[in-house]
Amino acid sequence: MALYAIINADDKSHTYLFHHTMPPATYQFTYLALFQDILLGVAGMIVVLIFHGISINTALMRFERMTAANLTNKDYRWVFIHFYGSFSLIALIHIAEVLIWAALIYQLNLLHTAIDAILFAGSCYTTLGFVEDVLPNGYKTLAFFISFSGLFSLAWTTSIMISMTNTYRETWKLRRQLYESKKESNS
Repeated sequence: MALYAIINADDKSHTYLFHHTMPPATYQFTYLALFQDILLGVAGMIVVLIFHGISINTALMRFERMTAANLTNKDYRWVFIHFYGSFSLIALIHIAEVLIWAALIYQLNLLHTAIDAILFAGSCYTTLGFVEDVLPNGYKTLAFFISFSGLFSLAWTTSIMISMTNTYRETWKLRRQLYESKKESNS
């Protein structure tokens, strides 16, 4: 029985949800294939989110540790350097997550080239959708899981970056106060 097929009780005709015409046979797949696709998507999403959590929290803890030492020493320029370095690291974390999805897609031979896998994973992860759905039938829902992991990771990153930006802003104020006090003492 195809996933989208509804077989009437008299088994004389097949109709489809919302009374659409029957899709070509290439679009039909079984419940087992759908279940396999969902398991693969959930497993990939869990791996990506665990990687994201470990990586981004490590970046945040490093930033907080380094900036605390710099703030104690009133070495404000290093806070700014750590801020931009951490933002760059976070961007690389997201690129690595796209590559994790791309590696999974490529290793399963779902796409023919690694570049196609990277473009598809990046398109889904960022939810830009600039690459059409090129996965073979039976793996179409992977795009949903890639997108969901991207949305969740980007939202998580936003909360971390707000915290870091607050530290940056407070450091900027302290630096300005130090500059103003030096300027007044020299007058």
